[in-house]
Amino acid sequence: MKPNQPTLILNAEQIRQKVRRIAFQIYENNFEEPALLLAGISGEGFVLAQMLTRELQTIAPFTVELLRLELDKKQAVQPTVQPDRPAVDFTDQVVIVVDDVLYTGRTLVFSLQPFLSVPVRKLQVAVLIDRNHPRYPVAADYKGYELSTTLTEHVEVVLGDAKRMGVYLQ
Repeated sequence: MKPNQPTLILNAEQIRQKVRRIAFQIYENNFEEPALLLAGISGEGFVLAQMLTRELQTIAPFTVELLRLELDKKQAVQPTVQPDRPAVDFTDQVVIVVDDVLYTGRTLVFSLQPFLSVPVRKLQVAVLIDRNHPRYPVAADYKGYELSTTLTEHVEVVLGDAKRMGVYLQ
């Protein structure tokens, strides 16, 4: 193996299995709810939210609404994070914020902004990969895969490209 060659951690089929398992866990923890709102963080987090929405629609009787949260993960300080449809009312809703990787928790802390000023019924977090490097007080309620990494390693999640779909460690 070449030194810069990424290592495949999860292939496309394994990702689909993880998504299905997360969807069942979400259903089990929210089976009495009339509806869920999945808020996917722009990029692969939103693609993961789309996959979870499709899966939930096949197994659960409740309605699932999908939002995109726009933010720039590279910015040190975020302006106010807003969903792609600001007119949506979160009051008394079950909201699940979805992202591809939980690394330090910084992105998830910023993405919770729109839901903290409204009395939501539940606020949960779902991630495909949890890297176990918490710097912020955020934990995932639903995890596809826990991966202990060093601070210098990089995890790349590819969901939107069917040919390259996978989780890679570099």
